[in-house]
Amino acid sequence: MTKKVRIAIAGLGNCASALVQGLEYYKNADARDYVPGIMHVKFGEYHISDVEVVAAFEVSTKKIGKDISEAIWAKPNCCVKFSDVPNKDVTVQPGHIEDGVAPHMKESFHCYDPKEITSVNIADALKESQADVLINFLPVGSEIATQKYAQAALDSNVAFANGIPAFIASNTEWAQKFTDKKIPVAGDDIKSQLGATILHRMLVSLAHDRGIKMDETFQLNIGGNTDFENMKKEYRLTTKRISKTEAVTSMIPYEVPTRIGPSDYVPFLNDEKICYLWLKGKNFGEQPLKIQLKLSVQDSPNSAGVMIDVVRSLKIAKDRGIGGPLVGVSSYFFKHPPKQIPDSEAFQLVEKFIRGDITN
Repeated sequence: MTKKVRIAIAGLGNCASALVQGLEYYKNADARDYVPGIMHVKFGEYHISDVEVVAAFEVSTKKIGKDISEAIWAKPNCCVKFSDVPNKDVTVQPGHIEDGVAPHMKESFHCYDPKEITSVNIADALKESQADVLINFLPVGSEIATQKYAQAALDSNVAFANGIPAFIASNTEWAQKFTDKKIPVAGDDIKSQLGATILHRMLVSLAHDRGIKMDETFQLNIGGNTDFENMKKEYRLTTKRISKTEAVTSMIPYEVPTRIGPSDYVPFLNDEKICYLWLKGKNFGEQPLKIQLKLSVQDSPNSAGVMIDVVRSLKIAKDRGIGGPLVGVSSYFFKHPPKQIPDSEAFQLVEKFIRGDITN
C-alpha cells in the first residue's frame, strides 16, 4: 500500500489537460473547508495532492516526446487555462492508434505515421511507471483501442477508469475478467460534475417522483472541442447515444420518446458546451407541463474533478483487495455503469464505500 495514487492517462486531450491542471490547482486545498468545484478534497485517506501522473500515452506528434506539463497545451487542445503546471518529468509516449483516430480526425489529431513511430508496449510501460490506475480518455468511438488499453491494465495489475462510452465495466465479459484477476474497474462514460446528463436525470426523476407523466424529452448538445468534431460522424457516437439515453430513461419505469446526444460542432465555441433540454408531460388533470432549459459550461473541467474522485476510489479498492466493477462508484460517477442507481442512492453508496461499510 502506498500513500500516492499513481495514474497513467491514455489520451492527453482536453479532459486530461483539465485534470492535470486541477491536481496542481487544488494541491493545497484544506479538507476542512468547503472548496468550490471539488466533491471530496479527501477521498478516504487520499488528498488531491496524493494523486500524481506517472505515465501518458498519445497519438499526436505535437505531444509525443514532450513532458505532460507542455503537452497539455498542444493544439488542438483548447481547455481553458486555470493553473500553471510545472515540469512533471513524465514524457508522453506513443500509444495505440487502432480505431482511436477516425479518418476525418487524422489531421486535427496530428496522428503519427505508424511507419515512422511504433506504439510502446502499454502493459510494460504501466509496470515500469508503477501506475495504480489507468484512465481512458480516448475519443468517443474508440472501441478496439479501449479494449487494448483495458487488456494492458489487466496484464499489468493496474485498475482501469473508463471515461468514454466504450463498454468495459458494464460489459459482462470484461467485468468478469477484472473480477477474476481481482483488479478494480470503474465506468463507463464519465459524468460531468453538473452537466447535461446529470441535470437531465434529476429533472426526469423529479418529475416522476412528483407524479408527472412524461410524454417526450430531448437533450441537444453543441460544442467546439475535438470531442464534438470527432462526433460529427454518426457512426462514432453510437455508444454515446446509448450511454446518455439510458442514463436518463433509466430514471422512469416506462418508455418515453427521446432524442439525446451531441448535435453539432461549432468550432468557435472551443471547450464551451451548450446544452438545450426539453421535457414535456402531464400534471394534475392531465394538464400540459413543459420545461425548457439551457446550460452552458466549460466542458473538460466539468469532468476533471469527478475523475479525481474515481481514481482515488479505485486506489482504495486496490488497497482493500477488491476486484471487478465498483457498482456504487460507477453508478454515481458514470453514465453507463453496470447497474443504474438513482443519484441520491449512489451518492450514499459512495460515502459508505469510502468508510468501508460496503465492499464495492
